[in-house]
Amino acid sequence: MKTDKDPVQKKGGGVLGFIERVGNALPDPSILFLILAVFMILLSAVGAALGWQGEVMLYDAEIGDVVTSTANVNSLLSKEGIAEIFGNMVQNFIGFAPLGSVLVAILGIGVCEHSGLMQAVMTKLVKSTPKPLVTAVIVFLGIESNLASNLGYVALPPLAAIIFLSLGRHPIAGLLAAFAGVSGGFSANLLLSALEPMLGGVTQEAARMLVPDYVVPNTANWYFMIVSTVLLTIVGTWVTDRIVEPRLGKYEGPKFEETVDAKSQSRGLRAAFISLVVLAIVLVGVYFTIGGSLFFGNGLIPVIMLFFGVPGVAYGYAAGTIKKTKDAVDMMSNSYSSMASYMVMCFFAAQFIAYFDYTNLGTIISMQMSSWLQASHITGIPLAIGFVILVCIIDLFLGSASAKWAIMAPIFVPMFMTLGYSPEFTQMAYRIGDSCTNIITPLMSWFPMLLVFMQKYNKKASVGTLISSMLPYSLAFLLVWCLQLAVWMIFDWPIGPGSFIGFTL
Repeated sequence: MKTDKDPVQKKGGGVLGFIERVGNALPDPSILFLILAVFMILLSAVGAALGWQGEVMLYDAEIGDVVTSTANVNSLLSKEGIAEIFGNMVQNFIGFAPLGSVLVAILGIGVCEHSGLMQAVMTKLVKSTPKPLVTAVIVFLGIESNLASNLGYVALPPLAAIIFLSLGRHPIAGLLAAFAGVSGGFSANLLLSALEPMLGGVTQEAARMLVPDYVVPNTANWYFMIVSTVLLTIVGTWVTDRIVEPRLGKYEGPKFEETVDAKSQSRGLRAAFISLVVLAIVLVGVYFTIGGSLFFGNGLIPVIMLFFGVPGVAYGYAAGTIKKTKDAVDMMSNSYSSMASYMVMCFFAAQFIAYFDYTNLGTIISMQMSSWLQASHITGIPLAIGFVILVCIIDLFLGSASAKWAIMAPIFVPMFMTLGYSPEFTQMAYRIGDSCTNIITPLMSWFPMLLVFMQKYNKKASVGTLISSMLPYSLAFLLVWCLQLAVWMIFDWPIGPGSFIGFTL
């Protein structure tokens, strides 16, 4: 079903409406990133001329120790800076983390969607899942998806949009709920993820500045994060159903429609299931032959493509939506045609983020903010919550969880230890702040991708629309997490097996 009308979105008032109007008054996102890149070039020149710098204690993985160095602003208008701009422009683009992942995964997802398999599966899922639980399931799966690297970012938001569309709900609400779980709930999980050893190693080295043999276990924050998963699922569901979706208004875009009759659909689903079983057997064989590391990091993206593409092709041939090989290729091509604006946006976003990293401005800003907190002389719950808020603010400028913690841990872990708080507790507070503002900063590398997914259902959606829609999640997650942190401190509960809040030198 086609329509010439754009989906209707309510023109909300209040703070969110103001944020949306201001944000949408800005230029097209691609041009906005271009303007920010130019601004970064000029600001770096000013900062270098004025001698802006910051003292940094940083964990060096190569030598396995904490080192102290001075971070100076690198000017992009210097000889070296100009060489950086022109010499790395292509590499900045092709090395932009989400670009390759999305373009590879979309091949399989496109076939799965256009063949009709995705619609068929969503129909079965919707009929078997109680409608009141759909939002909660999506938020929960988003939180849990960080176990599988970038799977949540690439696959879950578009799937959630189709689920909501099939229910007659606003697809953008499903998209936002999934992204809130994936990115806003990044640190929470019922199981242990790769984030545990990544952060724990840095925390341990920072703690050894005061206690040379200190050990931070991978389970350091497990109890706290299990409870966080439940709370964020409840809060994310409430925000979606009570704030975000009502604010979006009635969706009047293309409706969810069955592509084939029931008999053909059943035949296609059987073929898709058989192909999926065969694929799983093959991949298990590869896993035990080559090694499990193949399916982590970038190796997971081709697996995602296959898990969507192979059943999609099998379904298409069995259901009759694919009659020749060209049909499958056309489905992939159609998926890419909608990604043109995303690739343009990625080019300029990649340059801006690379320039920001090169200038060291993010590091210097974080160091200055850290100094302010140290000089405040606050203690107890206000100190912990103040640290969480500080991390939230810094997260708007420095996206990488590990890079940010490598800068902050050598400062705050020893500081909190001298005040009677364990390194595990400091790491836990950091993880809260590192998650909450992921979903509202354009510096987050997956932000442009979500905006393009959003524009599929509302062509007028822009940066302001996305930020104003995600801000309720960000604030709600921050409030609930801070309350959980305060309650944990009041009752002095263990935060993980053998890990506690208090610490004595």
